[in-house]
Amino acid sequence: MKNCFIWIICLVCGLSSLQAQQSLPYKNPLLPTEVRVNDLLQRMTLKEKIAQIRHLHSWDVFDGQQLNKEKLAQMCVYGGCGFFEGFPLTATSTRKAFREIQTYLVEQTRLGIPGFSVAESLHGVVQDGATIYPQNIALGSTFNVDLAYDKTRQISGELNTMGVKQVLAPCIDVVRDLRWGRVEESFGEDPFLCSRMAVAEVKGYMEHGISPMLKHYGPHGNPLGGINLASVECGVRDLFDIYLKPFETVCKETGIMAVMSSYNAWNREPNSASYFMLTEILRNTFGFRGYVYSDWGVIDMLIRFHKTAADSYEAASQVIKAGLDVEASSICFLALEDKVLSGEFDVKYIDQAVRRVLRAKFELGLFEDPYQEKVNYRVPIHTDESIALSKRIADESTVLLKNENQLLPLNVKKLRSIAVIGPNADCVQFGDYTWSKSKKDGVTPLQGIQKLVGKKVKVNYAKGCSIASLDTSGIDEAVHAAQQSDVAIVFVGSSSAAFVRHSAEPSTSGEGIDLSDISLTGAQNELIRAVHATGKPVVVVLVAGKPFAMPYVKENIPAVLAQWYAGEQAGTSIADILFGNVNPSGKTPFSFPQSTGHLPVYYNHLSTDKGYYKEPGSYENPGRDYVFSSPEPLWVFGYGLSYTTFDFEKVSVDKQQYHPYDTIQVSVQLKNTGKMEGKEVVQVYVRDMVSSIMTPVKQLKAFTKVDLRPGESKRVQLSIPISELCLMDNQGKRFLEPGTFELQVGSSSENIASRVRIEVGESASILAQSSDAVKQEMRQVNGKIIEIKGCIRDVQATPVHGVRVQSSFSQNEISTDKDGNYTIMAHEDEWLLFSKVGYVTQKQDIQSRKQISIQMVKGE
Repeated sequence: MKNCFIWIICLVCGLSSLQAQQSLPYKNPLLPTEVRVNDLLQRMTLKEKIAQIRHLHSWDVFDGQQLNKEKLAQMCVYGGCGFFEGFPLTATSTRKAFREIQTYLVEQTRLGIPGFSVAESLHGVVQDGATIYPQNIALGSTFNVDLAYDKTRQISGELNTMGVKQVLAPCIDVVRDLRWGRVEESFGEDPFLCSRMAVAEVKGYMEHGISPMLKHYGPHGNPLGGINLASVECGVRDLFDIYLKPFETVCKETGIMAVMSSYNAWNREPNSASYFMLTEILRNTFGFRGYVYSDWGVIDMLIRFHKTAADSYEAASQVIKAGLDVEASSICFLALEDKVLSGEFDVKYIDQAVRRVLRAKFELGLFEDPYQEKVNYRVPIHTDESIALSKRIADESTVLLKNENQLLPLNVKKLRSIAVIGPNADCVQFGDYTWSKSKKDGVTPLQGIQKLVGKKVKVNYAKGCSIASLDTSGIDEAVHAAQQSDVAIVFVGSSSAAFVRHSAEPSTSGEGIDLSDISLTGAQNELIRAVHATGKPVVVVLVAGKPFAMPYVKENIPAVLAQWYAGEQAGTSIADILFGNVNPSGKTPFSFPQSTGHLPVYYNHLSTDKGYYKEPGSYENPGRDYVFSSPEPLWVFGYGLSYTTFDFEKVSVDKQQYHPYDTIQVSVQLKNTGKMEGKEVVQVYVRDMVSSIMTPVKQLKAFTKVDLRPGESKRVQLSIPISELCLMDNQGKRFLEPGTFELQVGSSSENIASRVRIEVGESASILAQSSDAVKQEMRQVNGKIIEIKGCIRDVQATPVHGVRVQSSFSQNEISTDKDGNYTIMAHEDEWLLFSKVGYVTQKQDIQSRKQISIQMVKGE
């Protein structure tokens, strides 16, 4: 009886204690977030505050796949931790270990503050067993934002099953230097494409219970020399219009609560310690309300790499005052405690950082559902649905770059044998930030082809060469395989390592794997040349994380495909495309350069940046811009062929004059004029015809992907807010300048099917006159006929050959000779017209002059 009485007392006391705890304001979900934040913050000790803005790492608490609870208790002795991860764990181990860690934080620490469970999921969760999706460059190549949303929705289901709340994704950097190893992590070279993909991915996560983290904040994708972590040099306008545009768009269109700072520097200031970057822009301009998380080890780098801090305290002080809130993979924040106690550092900066982390935890429901038991979307690891989605993204991302004489698709019924050749033919290339490099976790191109053709076609395989070695000893075997086959398919490209897992194979792409030369590495070019020399039909498939300079391939190989790192179903996908089960519909998210020396090669350059003379040369006929080449890319941004054909039948806009708050509605009638079902990407580019500051020659502002059956026609509508036409001043403020804009609609940045000009704001200048000739004036000519001579030169006084000289009334015509000289007969009171392609047409009144020499200016 006595024991029963004691048990009842204990139960009553326990219930009273629980009720008292739940009555604490910070535990009450009905109170406003800021009330809860303020209440919890004032209850925290300094040690507990610092613990909330630090990270618990896997090496601190795991023994292999097992959580060491003694180590966990030691690491959390001062009040828990704000964040924890388990990157080396399998998916199964992650769920168990994360539940144990979260239970400890909620039930065994004084205040019971749950931690953010963290994982990487750039293109699939990095825990062993999770679905491997195509890399970001492939997703960008689909030009299909629905696939971006579907991918992160499905990843969210796996994350919820594993007990992960915070992912270190998406990567939304706009990349401009193709030598950089992290090209594969980007959606492309264009800020609008990156912005739309970023918004779709963020919504896919957030709407399914996961907190995404934008990375890497700051200008990041154009490091000097293409070397990882190098600084980026650009002006304020490019900072906002190019590199920060996706971050601004996501912040303004979603409720994102996490951003990761980048390793590198801008304007001689590390981005992670930049008040201008983290506070003035990100928070005050973009309206970001969440927390900024350091890229791993970046705070310590201020001491040993950037050399802006002498010790841990200085590094911690710099970043936290700038607006960085959470430290990962270094211990600099631990130095803050003594400085606060001694009065050297104001605790308000720590409070500010903790407040942001707590705000995110409250708003994302972590206190009410720390174990993610209440999430409404959860899927098992690696389901059939996830695998099918990975395959669909692979199908829509592969780009058909060339298809001479319709060599593709191949016909199984007409082939007896096929050669499958190359270093990427019988291996998987998933890309960086994946958990595997093993063939058992995916399908290689050779496996995909063998399964598709079965016993109907003999498959002759030869590796030929490796990715990174100059060894050519295997090329003879590849040549023999080609000679014994009806057609040869050569798989070349690059290789990336798996995430935090050892790989014996050398890598040529990925984080920290930068190239000084973006020609195909090793002996791959020699392999292609040797196979082509057999005289057999050849298909080259680039399996890579970036474009490579392949002028020989474009010039000589009849069929070329680019398959970016296409996930675990890459081999099945490429087989279906090669044999026509799938019609390729990918578009290049990056322009392909002719050589490393042609960099940069992005399409949205300024009008001055691809040469003035427009006289590309060769060794047979040297010129200017360049002496022995042109500055043009091999394949432009947005380019991609299909096995069918499309016609842009009609393009129109809803009106010709727009006000500042309008939205331009572009209507396009698209028809499949071929014999196969296919998908086309309708792309709308905008050019500001005349502006007070220089603008790119064109900028992507709308796109949509359309699926059409043979003979089918669809009308699609694309919208462009007038705000997308704004200019940027030197302080980073946007303004709209009235004027004339040209809308260019087509299937790539180069293949423009229709151009429409509109007026925005006040009436703009009258449209330019015809480029063919200036309108002739109606006048009576009475003067006598005289002989006029002259010499035509350019701005550097070089004679201009082949200038067309026309008289207005007598209609006489002559061309300048190799020395720029001309002689023409005309009335003394008419005028002469001087024109040549690539130069601005000029008109000169004769006014009885017998000598008229002018300077011709380059222009459209």
